[in-house]
Amino acid sequence: MQIQDLQQHRLFHMHQKITMMVNRYRIFADDGSGAPGPLVAFVEQKRMSFKEHVTLYADENKRSVLAAFQARKVIDLASAYDVTTPEGGSVGVFGKRFGKSLLRSTWQLEQPGRQPITVRERSMGIAVFRRVWGALPWVGDLPFPLRYHFDFVQDASAVGAVDKKTRFRDHYLVRIDDPDLDRRLVLAQAIALDALQSR
Repeated sequence: MQIQDLQQHRLFHMHQKITMMVNRYRIFADDGSGAPGPLVAFVEQKRMSFKEHVTLYADENKRSVLAAFQARKVIDLASAYDVTTPEGGSVGVFGKRFGKSLLRSTWQLEQPGRQPITVRERSMGIAVFRRVWGALPWVGDLPFPLRYHFDFVQDASAVGAVDKKTRFRDHYLVRIDDPDLDRRLVLAQAIALDALQSR
């Protein structure tokens, strides 16, 4: 799908499948009825990679690159991730706000020429419960049973969201309310919310 066509969509479905060595993501544009339509991005993220580099392909054959993101530093809990075009141009940057994420996961998303966007876990209660769940012996290894969501806020206005749609499978609905917000940047951030959440 061409970038100009991608920009016309405001709803996307992100499905993750976990394998032994790879987190595999498929992102579909909404078909207009609330169901997944055409595939717009395919990602294979190596688990436990030392320096994060993730490529968003336009199809499962990996013939065409949509965008990529890479950590600026090898080990940094508050590292920034640069999102780039296939030619290496800047789409934007996102990074986890470590201090604010101690109780509720918080990220900052920046697109050139725009005010920063805060990406924050919606429910403080569920955020705290997730941390307690993860710290419990044995129990923490099980999938978290409650759905959790993230809101994208710019200047106190909602500009998007990532909602977990299933309890035990990683299926998400990505909503973008701002027509000028680069879809590649938001989809990269959505992948990071799942793939890098525990870091």
